[in-house]
Amino acid sequence: MALIPSLNTSLSGMKTAQGQLDIVSRNIANTDTVGYSRKSAQQNAVVLSGTPNGVALGEVRRNVNEGLLRSFLASNSTTGNLSSKNEYLSKTQLLLGTPQSDNSIAANVGALQAAFETFASDVTSASSRYNLLNNAQTIAQRLSSISTEIQKLRGDADLGISGAVNEVNALLTSLDDLNDSIVKYKVLGYEGVPDLEDKRDQALRELSEKIDITYFKRDNGAIVIQTQNGITLLDNDPYYLSHSAVAQTSPTSTYAGGEIGGIFVDGTDITNLLKDGEIKGLVEVRDVILPSLQSQLDELAGSLKNEINAVHNQGTAFPATPSSLTGTRTIIDAAKQRIKIEGGDVRFTIFDKSGNQVSTASLIGDIGFSEGTIEEMTTAIQNWLTSPTGGNMPEAVAQIDKNGHLTIQTGDSEYSISIMDQVSSTPGSDQGSVTIKFAGNNTLNYDRSFEGFSNFFGLNDFFVTQNTESIYDSKVVSRNLNLGLKEQVVLGFSTPGNGVNFGSITVNPFDSLTDIVNKINDDPTLNSTIRASLVPNGDGYMLRIVNTTGEQLEISENRMNGDPAPGLIEKLGLRPSNATAATSLQVRDNLANQPDLIVSGTPEFNKNSGKYQLNPAQNDIANKLAEVFSTTHDFAQSGTIAKTTTTLGNYAATFVGSIATQTSNAESNLKYQQELTNSISTKEAQISGVDIDEELGQMIIFQQSYAASAKAFTAAKEILDMLLNIV
Repeated sequence: MALIPSLNTSLSGMKTAQGQLDIVSRNIANTDTVGYSRKSAQQNAVVLSGTPNGVALGEVRRNVNEGLLRSFLASNSTTGNLSSKNEYLSKTQLLLGTPQSDNSIAANVGALQAAFETFASDVTSASSRYNLLNNAQTIAQRLSSISTEIQKLRGDADLGISGAVNEVNALLTSLDDLNDSIVKYKVLGYEGVPDLEDKRDQALRELSEKIDITYFKRDNGAIVIQTQNGITLLDNDPYYLSHSAVAQTSPTSTYAGGEIGGIFVDGTDITNLLKDGEIKGLVEVRDVILPSLQSQLDELAGSLKNEINAVHNQGTAFPATPSSLTGTRTIIDAAKQRIKIEGGDVRFTIFDKSGNQVSTASLIGDIGFSEGTIEEMTTAIQNWLTSPTGGNMPEAVAQIDKNGHLTIQTGDSEYSISIMDQVSSTPGSDQGSVTIKFAGNNTLNYDRSFEGFSNFFGLNDFFVTQNTESIYDSKVVSRNLNLGLKEQVVLGFSTPGNGVNFGSITVNPFDSLTDIVNKINDDPTLNSTIRASLVPNGDGYMLRIVNTTGEQLEISENRMNGDPAPGLIEKLGLRPSNATAATSLQVRDNLANQPDLIVSGTPEFNKNSGKYQLNPAQNDIANKLAEVFSTTHDFAQSGTIAKTTTTLGNYAATFVGSIATQTSNAESNLKYQQELTNSISTKEAQISGVDIDEELGQMIIFQQSYAASAKAFTAAKEILDMLLNIV
């Protein structure tokens, strides 16, 4: 009978319409559910033995555009990256101030310049001395506080990395569970697979914000997730990330140097393999953006210290002329380290309380020292000080003290001492800084040169730092720099605790910077004290060599005695680093406690008497100190600021302006990227989202289909019942 198939056909139509209505109702109910995609199913004709037998509901599918999803994931990773950088750049701008503000670090430099100019106009004014001291302490404290905050921000960024790593791991666990459920439900033919896939896509969206990802699907419905550089994060099992945050950072704490831990997956460090996402942005903040700013602050602080000290060491305070001078440079071994004085002479003068000369002598012309060990020099000065025909100061002392610092004392508080460089040994000759050549390894190879005797030893420094030249940095070079060596070079290392040349490495002609780093770090004699690394800086790298004890480090190059050819140290531009200068810059304690010790002038030579005398109104040094700020100085490359020659104020304004520009660009880039990401998300919603009007239209169609099938079923049943009754 044809009525039985009619009943089956009508019944299948009702069931199919009911299934479609169920899908529509779920779509409507999840209109506002985050990540939900519109579901639909085709109706398929059922044929048995070649005979139509109604309809059946096909597989429920999601309306998802995989291409748009992948575009969203990539765009969302970039948004996460830019968002983290914008957050921290905004904070740094608050620290530094804007270029136009009165509280910027550039304004602090300007205030110190004005204070030096006021001091030079009247060096006898106590108020101008205190004003100068206050402004010097203000800029030192400002540099220190900004540095401290920068390091806190670096620590916060590192903690942020740990937090993001934990979120990534939680998402990987969730994605793994969803993978398992989807595979199982597909095999068993359970409903709900599309909803699980929606949840998985939403987890992918959240994951992409943290780390750059790509994925592909297996035939069983599971997905495999990798970073864009091919690091697998999820396959049959999740591969979890790990990162140990540092308790605190310092200006010398770097990922490259090992003080900051990497981000690992199954023991593989992927820190430098990340391409995008919040974690990548935080890594750049921690390792590039903030260290760049810190290095600029250190470069400013180091230049401020060095330039002011170079001038301040040329003069003598009066009437508070000191009877004792102690240097700040650490001499590792006075019996082995040598100096050579060129380009003039050094004059020592003893004055009474009235500023009148008691005795005077030049180091080369009268005392007889021009080259030799530092111990030989101190002995020569000591002999002159105590000699009845010299300084006639029986209690006077010239020595390297227990801290390794040069100390010169008259031994009598009634008498003071002045040290002044001159162009010749003749009394009354013009002032001019001598050149001090220094050899740290008891050879005639003078590896370093300095201007000014007092400046070399730091006998009358204005600013001091805790940086005891324990860190050396090269100039910024390519990682694959050709050193240009024609033969082997031996680098020797000296520290107070180990002595002169306690260890060395041999650098071969074809060695790279990485080879130098490895030779230092792998040497058992050196690596307990010395550590080397390649530190990113701007568009290149610096070779950094650190004495981990924080004490003085001397690096010497062993060549033939007196060989004038440029060596490896010169080619690398290896010099004491300014790292930590901003953190620890301060006015020297004796000046802070007694502003009268601030130098304003030099001893005057009286041609009539042939003697030197001190004048409280002499301001030649005060004028030079003020000129430091209007004179251009060389600044090494520091992060985003290339090597340049400019004034202190302009340099400060440059990096304040640089941060302001970076912050503005970051805000613009983030805004654009957010709009792009939202645009992709909107396009996704147009394709995969639920449209209420459309769903209501579908509901009417399926209701009518259900009603028509029901009527056909009722008609067939009535006819069948009638036939049965007749029979």
